[in-house]
Order: sequence, then structure tokens, then C-alpha cells
Amino acid sequence: LPGGQYYWPARQPCVSAYSGRFSVPEEARFVDNLPGLTTSAFPSLTTLAINLSLSALLAGLVAWFYTRYGTSLSNRVHLAQTLPVLALITTFVMSTIQSSPLLALGMMGALSIIRFRTAIKEQEELLYLFIALAIGVGMGAGQRWPTVLAILVILGYLFIRTLLTSGVVKNNLYLTISTPTSDSSFAEINQLVLKYAKSAGLYRLNHSVSTLQATYLITRPDEKTLTALMDDLSIQFPNGEFSFVEPDHAPGG
Repeated sequence: LPGGQYYWPARQPCVSAYSGRFSVPEEARFVDNLPGLTTSAFPSLTTLAINLSLSALLAGLVAWFYTRYGTSLSNRVHLAQTLPVLALITTFVMSTIQSSPLLALGMMGALSIIRFRTAIKEQEELLYLFIALAIGVGMGAGQRWPTVLAILVILGYLFIRTLLTSGVVKNNLYLTISTPTSDSSFAEINQLVLKYAKSAGLYRLNHSVSTLQATYLITRPDEKTLTALMDDLSIQFPNGEFSFVEPDHAPGG
């Protein structure tokens, strides 16, 4: 170009052919201007204290609600005690990493290698753990009122659902029959179950030298029919063992 200059798209000088000097245009400094890569100040101690206090209050409310209205068979009090601590830790971590996006990426890499040895067996426990995490994330990001509103709405929904489903009778049962092999055959057990249950599906069948065990998923009969089934099982298989379990409370279910 005339004058021996090359131009950036914004027509600012980039390299001078005569002087040999290199000047960096403002548009070329894109790393410093990318959204999200700038470092913000760490929240003040007063702000952090308020966020931690609100997290503890909300998580305490969630813990009380879980203890009072939860349906899981595990020790609800034990899990409820960990919810406020989880919310407080998440609040502090979010307050720290939001001041530096690069630190947030490093935190994600560190957390990706963590493995939990204790499996969460009930879906309800996972639900309340996510609620505690949501409290920590919202408060750590400084979204106080949206977080409070969201948690109240979630707890309100769970409370209404509990009221509506408290009187609902479950339709299915697991029936497990275990008898000595010499006293029974699978055909006899199957015939007796189908005599009382409207529908029955074989869920598990175990046979050994001494024991025959069959597990059915049956449609729940009325109380009179259920009593008759138990009486008939006791008469026909006097050495047997029988159990009825709801699917939600079955081990490993």
C-alpha cells in the first residue's frame, strides 16, 4: 500500500516497512477483552457472611423438611445434618471461583477426578443433595432472592405432593416365597399365587438342592384376599417363609 504500511481491518497501522517496528492494535488484544476471562474482585467479607448465613438458614429449612416429610428408609436425620454443611461449602467455593474464571476451570478439573465410594441408593436422597448444592451455587453467585424464591417454590411443591399422595395405595407388591425343595414344586407355588392375585409376574426364581425361592410382582389384592393368600400359603407350605414388600422399599430397588 502507499507509504509502505500494512493495515489491520480497522485500518490501524500494524507493521511499518520502513521503521521495522511492530505495534499491536487494540483489536489484536483480544485475550484481555474476551467476555468471562476478566478477573473480578472477591466479594467483601460482609457479603460473604450474609451469603453464608442465608445458605445455612435455607439448608436448615430443607433439612427439617426432609426429616419431617421424607419417605426414604435410610437414616434421614444423618443425611439432613450434612445438607447445611454441603450448602456452606458450595457457597464458599462459588464465591471464590467466581472472582477468577481460570480458577473455576481448574476447580472443574480437580473435581472431575473425585470418586464417591458410597453409592446413593434412594432417589430422594439425591434430590435433597441437589437442592443443597443449588442453594450453595445460588448464594455463592450472589443471587439471593432468586435462590430463596426457588427453594420455597420447590419445598411448596414437595409439600403439596406429599399431601396428595399420602393416602394413595400402592398397586403392586413383591411376594417372596421360600420353601424346602422336598415340600413343594414351582408349579404348586405358581398355581397358588395365580389363584389370589389378579396378575403376577415372575421376578426371580432361585433353586438349590435344599431350597426353592420365587419372587413375584403381583397386583395388590384387597385385605381379605391378602389374608386368605397368607393363610393358604401357611397351610400348603408349613415350613416355608413368605414376605410382602412394596417395590419402593425393596432392597436394591
